[in-house]
Amino acid sequence: MTQAPLIITMGDPSGIGPEISVKSLLGKNADCVIAGSAAVIREAVKALGLPLDVHPIAQIEDALLQDGVVDVLETGDADIDFPVGQISAASGKAAFDAIVKAIELAKTGQASGIVTAPIHKEALSAAGVKFPGHTEMLAAFGGSDRVAMMLANDEIRTVLVTIHCSMLDAIRGGDYAAQINAIELAHEGCLALGIEKPRIAVAGLNPHAGEGGLFGREEIDIIAPAIEAMCAKGLDVSGPWPGDTVYMAARRGKFDVVVAQYHDQGLIPVKYLGVEKGVNITLGLPFVRTSPDHGTAFDIAGQGIADESSLSLAIDYARTLIATRTKAEETV
Repeated sequence: MTQAPLIITMGDPSGIGPEISVKSLLGKNADCVIAGSAAVIREAVKALGLPLDVHPIAQIEDALLQDGVVDVLETGDADIDFPVGQISAASGKAAFDAIVKAIELAKTGQASGIVTAPIHKEALSAAGVKFPGHTEMLAAFGGSDRVAMMLANDEIRTVLVTIHCSMLDAIRGGDYAAQINAIELAHEGCLALGIEKPRIAVAGLNPHAGEGGLFGREEIDIIAPAIEAMCAKGLDVSGPWPGDTVYMAARRGKFDVVVAQYHDQGLIPVKYLGVEKGVNITLGLPFVRTSPDHGTAFDIAGQGIADESSLSLAIDYARTLIATRTKAEETV
């Protein structure tokens, strides 16, 4: 194959990341390389009884990229024995090291994109990692100063103005520039998914979208002016809409994407429809990155029962986005 491989980071080795990674690659692994620990991946393959051979590599050029073979790019100490189902500084560091390596490969074109298995924020913190999540790491190391998180399933899509922060910080952080950034990236993200004329709804911050200023002025002073500015640029944007009803309208087909003001406003509707159906897409990066819409699931780690559906879907989304990006570059 001529296209660079897709990198799958193993996630926190104490969680379900290794298990769902190998399950997702069964029968469709010839364009993928796992970044992480070959010992951990080998143990997952053995425990699940999968017909896969684990091939450790020291550099991406050594990948075999063959059906039935899982290439694992070693990104840390191969001799560490990670605990199962527990918060561990060693696991947090291993997860972080795999992500940093994957970003490096994607930035240099040695990887066509990245799909990240779940990480644990407390494990990262225990390892001294200052980033609360993937999106913040990708923003810091990925070569872009404007990123946003899109959550998508087969019924709705949402892009967040603010992500991993307190509610107070979300209110402070949702300024005019942040609104513009989220709306622009929501538009670009929909285009990348093949939606030619995205219809964008922007949710309000306050109950009833502020009720004309009775419940707060953020909609009047910040959100509405940003919407007007984006409409003046030719984007199909409307709102601010009440956050408790806008997703119902989107689900019925009125909108292609909803811009949410804060983490839970956007993620609850997507996750309510089933975490196995959701995919996280990081917008604004110079490369493709997707991930499943769930966490490390320490409570079931090592039991062989984790559902790989969301990660498999994230791999499919990544392949679609890579193909769209490749086609766009070829026509320039």
